[in-house]
Amino acid sequence: MHFLLTNDDGIGAIGLKAMCAAALEAGHTVTLCAPETQQSATSHHLTLTSPLMVREVPWEGADAFAIAGTPVDCARLGRLLSSKPIDFVFSGINNGENAGTAVYYSGTVSAAREARMCNLPSMAVSICVGAGWESLLHLARLAISIAEKVKDRPMPRLCLLNLNAPALPADQWKPLRLAPLSDAFFLDSYEKRVSPRGHVYFWLEEGMKVEPHSPGSDMALLQEGHPVLTLLGGYRDASDWAEGNLQDLIG
Repeated sequence: MHFLLTNDDGIGAIGLKAMCAAALEAGHTVTLCAPETQQSATSHHLTLTSPLMVREVPWEGADAFAIAGTPVDCARLGRLLSSKPIDFVFSGINNGENAGTAVYYSGTVSAAREARMCNLPSMAVSICVGAGWESLLHLARLAISIAEKVKDRPMPRLCLLNLNAPALPADQWKPLRLAPLSDAFFLDSYEKRVSPRGHVYFWLEEGMKVEPHSPGSDMALLQEGHPVLTLLGGYRDASDWAEGNLQDLIG
């Protein structure tokens, strides 16, 4: 298979390197198209009024491009920069989970969603902060094994896969679980300050206060030590496809 890899952590991110290493190890062809700089929480930002500068990056075993743009820009441009048709798009591995309502802010998830809108099967892949190389590589291999199974099970147009893992050594992970998104929302606020010149400004509070997660939701299972697979997209299409396919993907 030919994989397009992107992310929101930037072209130099270790998670992107792990994803590429696992794909090449499995004998797949890889094209990387990732942001030049960190683009976390950019959501579905598409660049409309600025040029998108492209820089080719030396990368052993793969074609790689750094884009002065957003993750969504990268998902779109990757199709043009690739030397041959793309079979599957991975966004990640992101440094930090993208589960629950965080998916609505995530540049990682949005890049995968944009790929799906372009009719390319896709998966967002993320791991909790603090994971080591071996855990990243193990997660990348898991993501690739799922993608290989999806190849013969086409997903509905706007449906994509979202895979998250805990920041534990891989041998301490509990079994992979299927789960719905947690609907718990963020409770953090802003701290008001005044500059020495009397200007009012605000900082987002440090830390992420969140409502309690429902048992069995993706965030609850992730916190228990399970890697979690969630299907995102239109409810009817997602539920119909999931009923006949998802359980097989994690087996």
